Order: sequence, then structure tokens, then C-alpha cells
Amino acid sequence: MSKKNKSKETQHSMFSNIMFMLGVMFKLSPGLVIGELVNGVIRILPGRLISVVGIKYIIDVVSSGKELDRIYRAVALIALIIVLTKLVTLMFREFYWNMARERLYYRLNRQLYEKAKSLDLESYDDPDFYNNFILTIESSSENIQGILGMIQFYVGNIISFVTISSIIFIIDPWCLVIILAVVLAFMPVSRKISNLQYGRRVENTKFHRRSDYFQRIFYLQDYAKEVRMNNIQPLLLERYNDAANDVILNQKKFYKKISFFTGLQEIGVQGMGFMLILPLYLGYCVLQKGTLSAGDFVATFNGAYSIAMSINFLTIWAIARFSEQAKTIDKYRGFLKSDFKIKDGKGVANEQKPKTIEIKDLSFTYPGNDHQTLKNINLTIHPYEKIALVGYNGAGKTTLTNLLLRLYDASSGDILIDSVSIKDVSVASHRNRFSAVFQDFQTFACSVGENVALDADPDESRVLAALGQAGFSKALPKGTDTELLREFDDEGIMLSGGESQKVAIARAFYKNCPYIILDEPSANLDPIAEYNLNKAMVEAARNKTVIFISHRLSTTVIADRIYVMENGEIIESGSHAELMEKDGTYAKMFNLQAEKYKS
Repeated sequence: MSKKNKSKETQHSMFSNIMFMLGVMFKLSPGLVIGELVNGVIRILPGRLISVVGIKYIIDVVSSGKELDRIYRAVALIALIIVLTKLVTLMFREFYWNMARERLYYRLNRQLYEKAKSLDLESYDDPDFYNNFILTIESSSENIQGILGMIQFYVGNIISFVTISSIIFIIDPWCLVIILAVVLAFMPVSRKISNLQYGRRVENTKFHRRSDYFQRIFYLQDYAKEVRMNNIQPLLLERYNDAANDVILNQKKFYKKISFFTGLQEIGVQGMGFMLILPLYLGYCVLQKGTLSAGDFVATFNGAYSIAMSINFLTIWAIARFSEQAKTIDKYRGFLKSDFKIKDGKGVANEQKPKTIEIKDLSFTYPGNDHQTLKNINLTIHPYEKIALVGYNGAGKTTLTNLLLRLYDASSGDILIDSVSIKDVSVASHRNRFSAVFQDFQTFACSVGENVALDADPDESRVLAALGQAGFSKALPKGTDTELLREFDDEGIMLSGGESQKVAIARAFYKNCPYIILDEPSANLDPIAEYNLNKAMVEAARNKTVIFISHRLSTTVIADRIYVMENGEIIESGSHAELMEKDGTYAKMFNLQAEKYKS
């Protein structure tokens, strides 16, 4: 997977990536892309034309001494052009650009989120792929802003360069030759400055990331207790100061070089070229040959700066920025084209009643690991059975349920439901027949009803029934419409760990499916709440097959069959009474826990 993805990162050229992203944005919002291109021309060209043609006209009129009132008309026209261009760009920005950009963000992110939904958990285990995934998600809006902004100025500078160069060529071709020769002669210096500034930005980003980490620690709620209860503040401040000092030292490291080459460029292009060589030639043409007017002198002089800015932008600065953007876009393209391991089968799973689950010779190794997490697992789960998976941490219990849900696919062996391999049906239809409550469950910033139903249109009566079965008793001011968390609603309620877990457990009761998986369902509950939950689970799941994982072995007493796992293998199985009679690993674990409760 990672090798495949890495190859995708390097197979597209900078131009290909830029055009790809521009094509994606044009498809999603053609008006915004066209508007930005036109806006780029409007923002750049009129001002530069005024500095060349407008000033030339005024100076020539003054020099002629005739019809001086034309100056007022020219100034009025220039003012009108400036006002109109400002007005057009302002109206485009305020009345269209902001809304169109947000819509484009939304549409582009929808593409990313739709793709992200199909990610295998295995993808999260690949550090390279996962880092690219995060970078793609986080930089999508930056890509839009960056590419549109660069394209806008790129097109504006191309039009400006061609227009101003044409005007100067008409005035005197040799003036254009001198300007281009001076700018191109110092192009390597401009490129050196660009590379130094890019290097400084990359280094600064690394150091800023370190300092940002310590800033977050002081304001994130997750760290509040540790920071206040311990004497870690001096250490954190010291590390923050170190990171800040690294930024300052990095600035000093690049400052002298950038200043030197910038000074060299200024002296060469502006000092020698535009303040000495070009004025000497223009002065000769105006005073000696009489081939140029005073207006031509000023127009050519101003046009030289315009051409220099355009050439530097088009050949140095824009390419450097485009190159930086293209690397991120390449990751974006690779992410969208990624081919994930877990594929849909041709069939559709639609059974409403529990069927027999057969796990045959199942083995699994996590990507990048040398040892097997599961080894030749064989077990059969009959309809309506309540089975428990127990064992020490790392025994493979959660991995087994992940394979059952097809969050991963087995390295070898198979899982069959009603004699049909789970790989032979679509992933969505297979997972729809399961309800799962994970150990690392999450609550979402939405209503209680939506949190239980995990749907935008929850059934209120079913939600309340599921919450009751899970033992949730907290008052809900707005019923099932009460918001959880305060991300979007300042009046949202905050839940304790146990209350949040009951909301998560209620999901299993709400979903109408034949199989339930509960991974540590009572981890955050007190013993009494745990006892009540166990009774509720047995009652509510009478017509379902239930598989639960628990470290509290008092929970497993209610199971029809218990499987004890160790080092990825099943070492014992039977009912609670049978395993206690065997006096093996399970009996030892149970007695140790029972002794703790007694003492």
C-alpha cells in the first residue's frame, strides 16, 4: 500500500498538478475560476497601463504646450478607470467571491469526505499514507486559496507583460532589449533569493509547529488538570522558549544571505540597469537623436519596472509557489485515486434474524508487524447466543471483532454467516447487520437523538426506549433534541464518562439488526450500573446474537459461552460454570477479581 502510494506522489509534473487542481475547481465552480482570472487582469493591467501610457500622454501634452485642458480630461479618465477597477474588484470580492469560495470549499471537502468514508482501518496503520491523508484534508482550503490567488496574478502578469512589452517595442525595440537583458542577467540572483526564502519558510514551519504544541497545552482542556496539579509549567515554558529561540536563530541564519543577494539584485537591476544603462540610452534618444519624446522617456522607464516585476513573478516567485502547491496537490490526487484493500462482494446481506457465524482457520497480522495477532481461530456462534471474549490486553479480542465487522480483512481463513463468506456481500450491507459499541466510542456535537440513532432523522420513542435500556437517566431539557457538547450550541449539555458510555450503548439497542458487538460496554460504569446494564442487555437482546468483550469478568457470567484468548489463540471455552470447574486461566482471572471486590 505505502509503496504504491509513494509512487503516486512523484508521477505527476508540477504543471500537471496545477492544471488538475484548476480543472477540479472549474468543474465545481466555473464562475469563481473565470472570475478570478478576469479579476487578476483588472487588478494588475490598468494600473500598469496608466503608469506607462497615461503618464506618457500627460507629459507629451505638457511638452507640446497645446490644449492643456486635455490634461484634465486625461486625469479624469485615469481617476475613473482607477475607481471602476477598484469598484469591480470590490464588488466581485464582496458579492460573489466569498460565497462562491465557501461553496467550492464545501464541494471539494465533500469529495474528500466521501473518499475518506471508504478508508480501511489498515490505511491508518500506514504512517506515510495517513500523514498524506491528514495533509490532504487540512490543506484543501489552502489549495483553493493558493491556486486561485496564484493563477489570478499569473494571468494578470502575463497579460501585463505582453501589453507593456508591446508598447515599449513600438516606442523603441532597443529599449525592450535592454530591459530584458538586464532582468535576465540577474535571474540567477532572483532564483537564489527565492530558494533561500522557501528554505526559511520550511524551517520556520518546523519550529513554529514545536512552539504551537506548547501553546496548545496551556489552553486545551485535556491538559488543564495535569498543568495545574503538577509543577510542569517551568519545563513547558523552557521548551517553548527553546522553540521560539530556534525560530529567531533560523531567521538570523537566512537574514544575511537574503539581504546580500537582495542588495545585489537591487544594485544590478535597478541601480545599473534601470538607473544607469536605460536612462543613458533614453537620454541619448531624447536629447541627441530626437527619436523619443519626454513622454516616451518616462513611459519606458516606468514600463521597465513593470516588465521586471512580471518576469520575476512569472519565472521565479510563481514557479516556487506553484512547486510548493503542486506537492500538496500530488498527495491530494494520490489520495483520491487510492485503491483500498477491502472490496465489495457481489451479494447483498439482508437477513433480519441471527444466523450461524462460523470462523474458520482465521489468522491476521497487522501491516508492518512480524508476528501474528491472531492464529488459526476456529469457533462457531449459534443464533441468539450471548458469547464473551476475555483475556489479557493484547490477546486479540478486539482484533477478532474488527475482522468480523470487516474493518480489516483476514490474512488467511474466512468468516461465514449462514454459510456465506462475508467477503461475498457488499461491505455496507454486511456492516448494516451489526451494531457495535467500541471501547474508544465517541459522542458527537449534535442532539442526543442523533447521537443514539446516528442518523439525521431519529425516532424519538425508539431513542428514549434505547436510552432507558442503557440506564441513561440524565435530565434532557429539550428531550431528544437536547444538544450534546458546546461546539455549536452554548446550551449543549456535557456528559460524564459513564453517561457518554450509556449513550453509546443505547446505539446498540436502537439499531434494528441481528448482531450486537460490545467492546468493554461497562468500562466507565460503577458496579451497580454495570449489574443493571447486564440485565438490560440480556432482556433487550433476547432476539439477537451478542458478542461482548470485557475485562470485568462479573459481566461474563451471563454469557452462554466464554472464549478465553491468549497470544492470539483460543485457549479455553465453555460456560462460566464449566470454566470455573476446569480451574484454568479463566478461573484464575475470575478469582483474582473476585478477591479484589471482597477485600
